[in-house]
Amino acid sequence: MAEGKNDKHLIVVAGPTAVGKTALCVRLAKHYNTEIISADSRQFFQEMTIGTAKPDFEEQMGVVHHFVDSHSIAEEYNAGAFEQDVLALLQRLFQEKDVVVLTGGSGLYIRAVTDGMDEMPETSLMIREQLSDVLEKQGLQPLLEQLKELDPVYYQQVDKANSQRVIRALEVCLSSGQPYSSFRRSEKQERSFNIIKIGLNRERSELYSRIDSRIDIMLEQGLLQEATALYPYRSHNALQTVGYKEIFDFLEGKYGWPEAVRLLKRNSRRYAKRQLTWFHKYPDYTWFHPDQWQEIVRYIDEKVS
Repeated sequence: MAEGKNDKHLIVVAGPTAVGKTALCVRLAKHYNTEIISADSRQFFQEMTIGTAKPDFEEQMGVVHHFVDSHSIAEEYNAGAFEQDVLALLQRLFQEKDVVVLTGGSGLYIRAVTDGMDEMPETSLMIREQLSDVLEKQGLQPLLEQLKELDPVYYQQVDKANSQRVIRALEVCLSSGQPYSSFRRSEKQERSFNIIKIGLNRERSELYSRIDSRIDIMLEQGLLQEATALYPYRSHNALQTVGYKEIFDFLEGKYGWPEAVRLLKRNSRRYAKRQLTWFHKYPDYTWFHPDQWQEIVRYIDEKVS
């Protein structure tokens, strides 16, 4: 990346689940003759395919997708490691490409690349396993109460439905003896490339209908069988998520199958709403409907030129 900052451009395409990011990004990658980096924190894992709506061979349309099937569920992988890996990859890609596309619904992983991650202390795997055990046996409430006691500042900020974030914060508190919030300085890192941020959204009813249809397709493709095979790994961070937790609870006899399907759809809609809330916190996103192809390309071209 010897050229000036404005010679190289990272197009970030963010938005909620099922909004249509994959199709648009493949079209963008073809238009700009480039490659796609996935910032979906669950699509990294080879064993999680149906429940993460990974783009299949046909959907990828010959475009190279990085960080899809890049890791095993048996490995630990986090946003800090992703930041370092993506920056190294971008350095390589920008030697040949002027534009690269980064896309996903995992706001934390996107922010790690665009703004940098705070340095976090080493944490204990044993503590994580203990916290995951509490989550599995007693639910999220005891963990929230513990977080409120150990770090009242972060407790006010955290998405209280996101067990991954709660456990991560507690891991740091318990491993370091200091509040998680004390490590979150949020000092934005300067990048040696230009960043163009695009958000995708649809009318709420249209989005929710697409989510419900996607769940139906996942179930037809064998989501139950995939989740059953992953059940032994259910305490893994990546599986503490919508699309798998509901089926794990069904497998444990907590409710019947019709209720599992209802919860899959309801919780996926709620997840999409939380994703939108996250991305709308950042005013540097410009929002489009996925069908606004000409407007999106015009907007990018104005930034690139």
